[in-house]
Amino acid sequence: MFLQQLIFAGQHYAMLALCVFAAWGAGQLLWARLRAPQGPGADPAAADPWLGLAMAAALGLGLYICAFQALALVGGLRPPAVLALLGAGGLAALAQLRAAWGRLRTWPPAGLTRAQRVANWVALGALIVSLSEPLSPPHAFDELMYHLPWARETAAAGALGIHDWLRYPWFPYNYNLLYAAALPLAGDVFPHLLHALAGWLSAAIVFRLALAYSDRITACIAAVILLAIGEMGNALIDMGVALFVLAACTALWTWHCAPAEETPGRPKFPRPPRGAGQAQSGPGGSGSRPLGWLALAGFLMGVALGSKYQALTFLPLLGLFVLWRERRPTRLAVALAALLLPCVYWYARNWLQTGDPFNPIGARVFGFTNWNEADYVNQVNDVRAHASLPNIMLWPLLAVPFSVFWRAPSTRPAVRAAFVFGVWSLVIWVLTSRYPRYMTASFPLLAWLGAIGWRQLGLWGAQAVQRRLPALAQGAAPRVATVGLLAVLALAGGQRFVQHARAVSPTPETREAFLRGHVPGYEALQWANAHRRGKLYIVALSDAIYFAHQPAWGDMFGPWRYADFVMQPPAEMGRRLAAAGFGTIAIHTPTVSILDSQPGFTDHFELLQDQKGTRIYRVRAFPPSSRPS
Repeated sequence: MFLQQLIFAGQHYAMLALCVFAAWGAGQLLWARLRAPQGPGADPAAADPWLGLAMAAALGLGLYICAFQALALVGGLRPPAVLALLGAGGLAALAQLRAAWGRLRTWPPAGLTRAQRVANWVALGALIVSLSEPLSPPHAFDELMYHLPWARETAAAGALGIHDWLRYPWFPYNYNLLYAAALPLAGDVFPHLLHALAGWLSAAIVFRLALAYSDRITACIAAVILLAIGEMGNALIDMGVALFVLAACTALWTWHCAPAEETPGRPKFPRPPRGAGQAQSGPGGSGSRPLGWLALAGFLMGVALGSKYQALTFLPLLGLFVLWRERRPTRLAVALAALLLPCVYWYARNWLQTGDPFNPIGARVFGFTNWNEADYVNQVNDVRAHASLPNIMLWPLLAVPFSVFWRAPSTRPAVRAAFVFGVWSLVIWVLTSRYPRYMTASFPLLAWLGAIGWRQLGLWGAQAVQRRLPALAQGAAPRVATVGLLAVLALAGGQRFVQHARAVSPTPETREAFLRGHVPGYEALQWANAHRRGKLYIVALSDAIYFAHQPAWGDMFGPWRYADFVMQPPAEMGRRLAAAGFGTIAIHTPTVSILDSQPGFTDHFELLQDQKGTRIYRVRAFPPSSRPS
């Protein structure tokens, strides 16, 4: 069994490596044309080739998303086209590999202290632990509710469509396009790895930024925090949004720090200095910051905006940041065009077809279409019911204004900019939802801020021990404390690794056993799919809709809402279901036991199957002569 799991993991990671190689090749074609700013105040991280590797890979993923979107718009998102694009990216990577390796080899290695080496090993351990997380079969809530079903339908049709049986048929689905491209070629575990890839790239970018603007120990702590709290084991899209928001902020900071380029033919006017990292620009200045970096930031942010509505919350802050330094219409127009390229389709389609570009969250402003007022209120209440505090690993970010990096001239501008971003994201999160997963897009920079806080708490603790208990600061005591901490981390990491490794299901038999144990209603939905008559209506099984294998209608929200169909007396329920073409209904009775226990229910519904509390009924009012849909 262990050998089968190892082979299964090896196959999936080999496929992922090929995809990353192709994405890096495609992204590097553009990244190589962005000249790293040089001179006083320039971003020290911009010339880092290791950061460049991660940023180019993220850019490549964005380019592939745009390519897949274009293919899907014309009905061409098919395996041959996907393989052709991956092959082209691979060839581009091969052509640039030697130059990239040369840059990595010439990058000066750092001399490390013992503490820094230990921190490196801890970060590496966290990375290894995270490698086991994405290999389980799909089983997590929203990935089964709409992320994977949407990807499956898009892959089957090779085209974009509106699937009104999903909870969010009008969602922006940029990152899901990667899943749609992968499903026919690599199966439904591979989307987990694509989601985890965004987390790993985010950890790499944050590590290199923290290394440039704080220190190595802080960088390692930031990577560990992000790898620990990031959701790597599912096919949601939150880590994808986090990657592109982070990459956009990184490119924007490089643009902000870039010394102004001289504009030919314009006289040079002396102006007073504006502080570290703030080169002269703007109307009346002698030059301009490189437009390429601003356009890159716009493009990366556009990919995020086309992946999830929550990314819109960052636009006011980042927009003000840009307008603070650049107000020339032509340059702003280029940046806006780059931002709209990856996302305008989703918002324009929604606006033209429903009147609400942010469907359904903009309904109160633009009017209700597939949702009604009750749906909107129920969704808000559901989010509030799941509100909770942020992960405790992030709490020390409150200590950032008191840290050494807040005051140091070389790190102060970047740390303060990151802190402003963190405060903004937290305030917006508190005002809008307080739902933990809606904070994921901010996790990378919040992890760095949290790491700065932990680092400062550690420094304060060491100073307190040195001052009050100097004997403990000498001799073997620090080593014993270090070994103890490492032992605790190793134990926690080992338990997490084993827990996720057990979920790896390399054979059809182990996969079936896993799904039967982790997906409520799995077996019953398999049976219903094989024996359905008419359309299938599901009750309290939205979290398993992917395993209905065909469209399955029924949810708290939308045109197939429970209130309009099953929250009626049995006779009316049967009549409405039959009139809408539903001949089969599946009910998860542990959740809604009252539904089929109503008096007279069996007069209108015939029990066909009962498996682990999920019951399949035939709608008696459905015409017997109708063919299964």
